[in-house]
Amino acid sequence: MTKEQISYFKQKALQYASNFDVCCYLDSHTYQDNYGKHNCIIAFGVENELTAPIGTAFTSLKTFAQQNKDWMFGLLTYDLKDEIEEIGNQKEDQLKFPDLYFFIPKYLISVKENSIHILKGEKNLIDQILATPIPEKKTDKALNIQNRFTKNEYLGYVETLQQHIKRGDIYEINFCQEFFAENAEIDPLSIYNRLTEVSPTPFAGFFKIGSKYILSATPERFLSKRGTTLTSQPIKGTAKRSTDLAEDLAIKTALKNSKKEQAENVMIVDLVRNDLTKSAVKGTVKVDELFGIYTFPQVHQMISSISCELSPEVHYIDAIKNTFPMGSMTGAPKLRAMQLINQYERSKRGVYSGSFGYISPDGDFDFNVIIRSILYNAENRYLSFQVGGAITYASDAEKEYEECLLKASAIMSVLSRV
Repeated sequence: MTKEQISYFKQKALQYASNFDVCCYLDSHTYQDNYGKHNCIIAFGVENELTAPIGTAFTSLKTFAQQNKDWMFGLLTYDLKDEIEEIGNQKEDQLKFPDLYFFIPKYLISVKENSIHILKGEKNLIDQILATPIPEKKTDKALNIQNRFTKNEYLGYVETLQQHIKRGDIYEINFCQEFFAENAEIDPLSIYNRLTEVSPTPFAGFFKIGSKYILSATPERFLSKRGTTLTSQPIKGTAKRSTDLAEDLAIKTALKNSKKEQAENVMIVDLVRNDLTKSAVKGTVKVDELFGIYTFPQVHQMISSISCELSPEVHYIDAIKNTFPMGSMTGAPKLRAMQLINQYERSKRGVYSGSFGYISPDGDFDFNVIIRSILYNAENRYLSFQVGGAITYASDAEKEYEECLLKASAIMSVLSRV
């Protein structure tokens, strides 16, 4: 099939899948990836499912995986941190996603290169999808997007966090702020399509659980397993794009050579290396790429890749738990950073900075980091997205605020057209 035919099929398949109560659509947008198995994978319909609260979530998931040697797609919220370290979170939860949710799909389609494969479902499933008409786009109502912080409040908190760094409490912290809209009425599918049109990224996805939606244009992988190899690819280091080619190249080069950005990145690389040692065959943890520069429509990013061989004594679900939540969204040291996040951030993270992805019948898996994502509860009409950045001793509070707005720019541009 041609690229145009594949693109048309993916559009139709997502439309078809989104009519089910539960669906998960993962799309790499044809980015080159040495660790992924699918260009696009579409799961919908429920054969079996697991919803588990904090306290028993990872144990329940391990049992579910052992009992069902099947494809599983699911969600891990950031708040599962409290199953690993008792940190607590008294903030209001407006989105009301389950703490952990996994489902075994009734239908499953994989797109690899220029071919389509039905992994679960009837032989005529492709014909059914292609025969389904795409409805007219709904008209969304204008959104009143608000922020939990004023600019001056955000700058003040950055300075407070830097005092913690000066005292030696932490080296680095990922500090986030929420943008939100109440009484929001949107068509989640059309918003997702617009978001990925503006910002196609390698770990994008559309996840629907009843009336709750994740519309994600995330560029970051949390953790993957292929065979016995675990790989994590934290992002730390961001620079804006320019429409001027010479200036854009200069910005990219400056990011690559920035000592500040390298310092931020290597702190998290060391944290991830430490997390992986809990699951690794001794001596196998290694940094495959340090300070790699990758280009996306709105930003250049500094990404490192760390891998290890999974110990035969460690179940792969425990390997996920041992690295959760991802260091790129906490800071270092992880425990103290999470405590300060809970103290100073004003919003419950919930789904944001959690992860969603899949587990295959042979125990391989791939999970993203939920950033650059719109979260929506259609039942209570609450819409939310969060952005953040790494705060270090060398951070400039004004520039950190500008980086937050840069990271939010794709979402803002999409929602401003509502």
